[in-house]
Amino acid sequence: MKTLIYSSAISLLFLTACSNGSNKTQTATTSDSTGTNTVVAGASEKGASTAALLSSYIKLKNALTTDNDKDAAAAGNEMVAGFASFDKKSLTPEQDKAYTDIYDDGKEHAEHIGANVGNIAHQREHFDMLSKDMYDLVKLLGANQQLYVDHCPMFNDNKGAIWLSEVKDIKNPYLGKAMPTCGKVQEELK
Repeated sequence: MKTLIYSSAISLLFLTACSNGSNKTQTATTSDSTGTNTVVAGASEKGASTAALLSSYIKLKNALTTDNDKDAAAAGNEMVAGFASFDKKSLTPEQDKAYTDIYDDGKEHAEHIGANVGNIAHQREHFDMLSKDMYDLVKLLGANQQLYVDHCPMFNDNKGAIWLSEVKDIKNPYLGKAMPTCGKVQEELK
């Protein structure tokens, strides 16, 4: 499942460039109103279980946008605790398996971020992978808030990287104060 999601994300990454435009990709919904309501209600219930992780992730992202390695480390440690206390009881067996993959990777990246005060470049390398895990988590379980998937085409020797944001304005965590508005909204998650 991660391979399919990564393949889709990589395809989208090739279509974007460094600009402040507001082009976006939106997900389609079914025209059957009963089916749509069921999907929204299910995503909302499961989105509640991701709230603590998303809150910590947003703190981490915001710390990196201001080049604050200490707050980034604190938010990384907060994410480690969030992964440890995540309630998997309401997950289906398929969701549980996918979550376990996300948990293993995400927790490791959050630990590295938490342990690397003073090395913001290393924190940003792990934030890149953590952002992919969080994207997968939100796609799997939903979120109780509007999120934007932003893309920085310049990070990692111009290979690019994504991040999730709670605001539509670009605030780049990979380039921080050096280039705070480099990037583009590539998708909206509702």
